[in-house]
Amino acid sequence: MTVAGSWFLVGSTKMTESEQLQNGSQMTFRTQDDQFEVYRDESWSPLFIKGINMGATLPGHFPGELPISKDDYLRWFEMIDEMGVNTIRIYTIHPPVFYEALVEYNEAAQGDPLYFMQGVWSPVNIMDDTGDALSNRVLQAFKQEIDHAAGAVYGDIQIPEQDGKASGDYTTDAGPYLAAWHIGTEWSPDLVQQTNDKHSDDPAFSGTYFGTTENASPFESWLAELLDYTAEQESKRGWQHPMTFTNWMTTDPLEHPQEPQKREDMVSVDPTHIEETNWDAGYFASYHAYPYYPDFLRFTNQYDDVKNEDGKVDTYLGYLKDLKDYHDGLPVMISEFGVPSSRGSAHNGPLGRDQGGHSEQEQGKHAVDQLHHIYNEGFSGALLFTWQDEWFKKTWNAMPSSTDHREAFWFNALSAEESYGVLGMYPGKADDVKIDGELDDWRELEQKDVEKTATPLTDLNLTHDEGYVYVSARLPEDIDLEKQSVYIGVDSVDGGTDTPPLLRGVQLEEGLETMIRLSEWEKSEVLIEPTYDFHTRLYEEASGSGQEGTFQPWKMAVSLPLRHPLTQEEIPFEDVEVGQMNRASLVNQEEADWEIKGRVLEMRIPWGLLGFSDPSTKQAVGYPSSEQMEGNLPKETVDGIRLLPWIYDKEREEILGLSSPVSTEAYPLYEWKKWQETAYDEKRKASYYMMKEALQGLEQ
Repeated sequence: MTVAGSWFLVGSTKMTESEQLQNGSQMTFRTQDDQFEVYRDESWSPLFIKGINMGATLPGHFPGELPISKDDYLRWFEMIDEMGVNTIRIYTIHPPVFYEALVEYNEAAQGDPLYFMQGVWSPVNIMDDTGDALSNRVLQAFKQEIDHAAGAVYGDIQIPEQDGKASGDYTTDAGPYLAAWHIGTEWSPDLVQQTNDKHSDDPAFSGTYFGTTENASPFESWLAELLDYTAEQESKRGWQHPMTFTNWMTTDPLEHPQEPQKREDMVSVDPTHIEETNWDAGYFASYHAYPYYPDFLRFTNQYDDVKNEDGKVDTYLGYLKDLKDYHDGLPVMISEFGVPSSRGSAHNGPLGRDQGGHSEQEQGKHAVDQLHHIYNEGFSGALLFTWQDEWFKKTWNAMPSSTDHREAFWFNALSAEESYGVLGMYPGKADDVKIDGELDDWRELEQKDVEKTATPLTDLNLTHDEGYVYVSARLPEDIDLEKQSVYIGVDSVDGGTDTPPLLRGVQLEEGLETMIRLSEWEKSEVLIEPTYDFHTRLYEEASGSGQEGTFQPWKMAVSLPLRHPLTQEEIPFEDVEVGQMNRASLVNQEEADWEIKGRVLEMRIPWGLLGFSDPSTKQAVGYPSSEQMEGNLPKETVDGIRLLPWIYDKEREEILGLSSPVSTEAYPLYEWKKWQETAYDEKRKASYYMMKEALQGLEQ
């Protein structure tokens, strides 16, 4: 029960308005029916949460290192505010400087404050170990994390040092800017099922602030207990904020009979089975919901009558409608949505909403479409995933060719998970080398780390950074790309064919693993030699020429074979080509891979497309061996790479620039030093500006 409005003083220059409850607690946000509300001008009004998720790390670091500085946060808050976002969601406790920076930024801001949702990370390792969310070990660890999170938010705790977690003196009270509590992580369906089975006879939970309905599962009772414990910590500080827990489509309460993977629809975690019993700030449901997974989105026919504004069947829109309808009377937020702007893709989605394979403009278009669907269907908030690119992330179809525990030290353009951000984290030379067919920027680099390599065709200038190898050259004559193609063969590891059919009898002293082709009459792409090809070695269903020396397109798997659960139809293995090289004159600069103007050649090649598993330690994927583990690829340390350029004239059917036999002495090795520290340039992507326009235009 409430009694009066009040102003709560923060610092000396900024005040936030809150309502005072009968017990003396303050409340700035609450849920009411299916709305999320904010207290302003001594009254409550609906607030659509225009949010963004924020990770806790930077390139060259893993999350537990927590390297983000106060200056980073302040700079980011300004950009996020400018974007039109009103709420930042963090998944776990950040260092003290996060809370200090947020309060400092808000005290200096002229407009509305920038709010945040505080997440509490699950003790996932203990949960995996016990297989039981209700075990005492899990409960104790989770409640301690809630204690620490509450202390961090309200600035009244000293968290001791612990590997992989934030620590230090938390002395800044950020409570007035807290929008909600967000408990937990995406739940493993196996853990949910195991917990329910082990505790099927346990009574439903009933606490001081939260309880469950009679039909709640043991796992849902466990969540209610955690929410109740969080509310208890809030009450001690004289505050109430809305509560939620993380959920996702895999454990949603809807039935998906056309989902081909049983695990993706085996058990549900139902937010409607949890109730607030004495919590004025209320409670809401929260889901991570992407348009490309689980697979029922691709195969269901239950949304055939749901059309988007373009008149096309839109299964993501249909799903959102069902999800919103199910939670009638309860606010629902989509707390993760979006697609990555990566070269590699990890899953196909309807209407081109794939998990990767997008330009930054395509990323923005798909994110804006999803935002509009979420907003128009009456959800109470939409939080984009994510703010900054995260190099440490792993992607299932890039993992076999990567060196484990080294992901953060280089940018893998093939790994979709690394490129969800709207703030791009570009490798260190992204601003130094502009791929445009002009060499002015190379002249500025020459005194630094450019290596000149003389070949029979032309001198090559080479340099590299955390994401790419860069090459420039002056060719012997102007190139007519409608009649001629420029090739560069790459020798990176021992092995390979020394007589590729493409070279028409030219004998190589060392075999080539990959080959770059730049052309107007052929596709410009990176090709791979069949016996070296990762894709056909990993997946027996993958198709390739199989003919040694006949270089073939570079592909990645996006779906393993499936079976439709209703029709029993076999759904075949799927893959996509990822080796395309984008000409600068046809794309935006961030996507440009090559350009030829007159005699000038300029290009960049992603390390991943050259076969490297970790260029920072000079590790590349090796050829097959008897020791190769199933589902993995052998790695070896190399000295460097050797580049062999030539020109193919289609009218004369001639190879220019190579004469047999080709000696490796004529093509010096490009070498580099191993690195442990990374350089990067942060810059807002095109998707940032597209989302900015969409967020600022929602109310209109």
